Amino acid sequence: MADNKQPHLNGAYYGPSIPPPSNHHRSHNSPDLGCCFFNCFASCLRCCGCCILSLLCNILIAISVILGITALILWLIFRPNAVKFYVTDANLTKFNLDPENNSNLHYNLDLNFTIRNPNQRVGIYYDEIKVDGYYSDQRFGSVDVSPFYQGHKNTTVILTKMEGQNLMVLGDGARSDLKEDEKSGVYRIDAKLRMRIRLKFWVIKSWRLKPKIKCDDLKIPLGGSSNSTSGFKFVPTQCDFDFS
Repeated sequence: MADNKQPHLNGAYYGPSIPPPSNHHRSHNSPDLGCCFFNCFASCLRCCGCCILSLLCNILIAISVILGITALILWLIFRPNAVKFYVTDANLTKFNLDPENNSNLHYNLDLNFTIRNPNQRVGIYYDEIKVDGYYSDQRFGSVDVSPFYQGHKNTTVILTKMEGQNLMVLGDGARSDLKEDEKSGVYRIDAKLRMRIRLKFWVIKSWRLKPKIKCDDLKIPLGGSSNSTSGFKFVPTQCDFDFS
């Protein structure tokens, strides 16, 4: 018979390992209530900010549309026409450089302007008017005009006088032009009107506007408004009206 003896066991016997007991406690890394509240509050703020911005944009768009429609309605009611400016007469009695100081210009110039308001329902407040005289793109003199109101379909005449002396830095080309004007007795002078006006629609007054009136290339004879030594006569000139 076979020998069924058990082998001799020397030392302790180690059985299969026993797994550790499971830990049912909550991990310390899990999110708490404070973090959840902060994230929710930040999301609400972002949402409210977007809603406020969208509301403001809608309000601005609505205001722009209302103002545009109002302006169109007013234009259709009043049908404003451009105001017309003319230089109707000019009198130049002095325009020469000082013989001792060749850069000092002596001048004496009268300009008569006619302003025509062709509108039936629009009046104009001329709050400020300044008339500037230019020669070769350089200003040599200026004069202020008293404020006034111009009614509907009205024509107003403005008389201005520029007199005195002023330092003029003229280049070679400008000095050559001045010598030609002195020889012919006819001077090429520009005039510009700077003003602040308000329009009146019935009882409504507009905000202040700043139009610029340019009366370029006025050919003015020396020695009087009617003629010069060469028989040249001043021709009334219409000015350019610009809101820029």
